[in-house]
Amino acid sequence: MSKLKDFVAIDWRSGTDRIYFFLKDNDTYSRYDNGDEKISGDYPQPIKGNWDGFDAHAKNLRFGFTQTQTGDKDIAWLFFYNGDRPWVCAYDQDKDKVDAFYNLSNSLWTPILPYFERIIAGTWLEALGYKSLFRFLLDDGTHLTFDTIKQQIKHDPTAVLPGLAPYKHRLVTAAQVDPTFSDNLWYIFLTNDQFVTYNMQKGRVEGGVHNVSGRFAGLTRGL
Repeated sequence: MSKLKDFVAIDWRSGTDRIYFFLKDNDTYSRYDNGDEKISGDYPQPIKGNWDGFDAHAKNLRFGFTQTQTGDKDIAWLFFYNGDRPWVCAYDQDKDKVDAFYNLSNSLWTPILPYFERIIAGTWLEALGYKSLFRFLLDDGTHLTFDTIKQQIKHDPTAVLPGLAPYKHRLVTAAQVDPTFSDNLWYIFLTNDQFVTYNMQKGRVEGGVHNVSGRFAGLTRGL
C-alpha cells in the first residue's frame, strides 16, 4: 500500500545541496542529502516551529524550487494557497527565514496563474545557461517555459515530456538535482511510492521507474 500521498519536493542550494520533502498528511518534513544520496537519519521532523513564518502555510503548499539571485542569494520560491488565492513565499535559504510573501496576482509570477492548479513542480533553468528562464511541470506531463524578463509563457498542450507518457496520470511532485557538471536531472515522483529520472540536457526519462525505497529509503519513515 502506498504511504506517500500528499507531499511536495523542493530543491535546496544553500550549503550542501539537498531536497526537502513536505509530508503534508502528517505535518512533517524530510531531508535528502544529494552528496550522501540518502535521507538524513534524524528525519522526519515537525514542520511547525521550523521554516520560520512559512510553517503556518505549509499544509497548503503546491510546489516550489530554488533560484540563486545576485550576490549568491538562494531563494526558495514556495507556491501555496492562502485561503482560495494563490500566493508565493520568497524564503531566504541563507538566513533560513521568510524574506517576503506575495499575492501571485501581483508578483513576478502572475503569468502562471491560469495554470496554477495544474502545476506540480518548477525548476530554474540557470544550469542550462538561462538566468531568467523557468520550467513548470503540469499534471498531464506537459510543461510551461516562462521567461520572467519578457513575462512570456510557452506551452504546447500536446507535448508530453519524452518518456513521461506512461506515467503522465501518476505525477505528484518533482525536484531538480545536478549531480555532475554535465547532468541536470529532475526526480519526478509518482503515485505508489515510485519515481523516474528526467535528464534535462538529453530531454528524456532515463532508467525506467524506481521505488522510493531504494534511493530515497527512509522517506516513508514514520508514515
